[in-house]
Amino acid sequence: MSPIEERIPAPSESNWTQEQRDAVREIASGPRGALVGPFKPMLHSPILMERLQKTGEFIRWQSEMQDKIREMVILMVARHWNQEFEWSFHKPIASSCGLASEVIAAIGNHEKPLDLGTEEMVVWNLIDEVLKDGTASDTTVRNALEVIGSRNVVEYVATVGYYSTLAFIMNVAGTESDTGDRLPPRKDSQ
Repeated sequence: MSPIEERIPAPSESNWTQEQRDAVREIASGPRGALVGPFKPMLHSPILMERLQKTGEFIRWQSEMQDKIREMVILMVARHWNQEFEWSFHKPIASSCGLASEVIAAIGNHEKPLDLGTEEMVVWNLIDEVLKDGTASDTTVRNALEVIGSRNVVEYVATVGYYSTLAFIMNVAGTESDTGDRLPPRKDSQ
């Protein structure tokens, strides 16, 4: 996605309603520590922001998903929707969680990584199908259930839904990345 002008910036702090102030206080007092990225345009709907960010808080800090695989899924979603903020924000997190630089580069180039462990490959196949088709084949789901279990299948798929929602909001709002770490240009015409 080429850089676009921010179309829905955060409301000016001097005009915040009490609901907005409460929402910012809640997000700033949690593990995020500040109002960042998707939560800036979402502040226009503070109750939605509060409820949605609780889902993200669970996904990132309370779920039983492996950090490295969760971050792989987030990068897959960012790449799929050309979401610069999520890519630049989560790429260093993925790296610090142990996701190999070759895997990160492959995702950025919209390619299937070559050297994935068993669980990573199972999750890759599941999420790749979900992103392409909105579902997954019986074989892929059965394999995922066998290798990672039903809880993880549900949580990884929910991660796709959550980060897709954030991507849609930021892509429409024109939310810019805070870093210079841009997504590589897409090779396909999707």
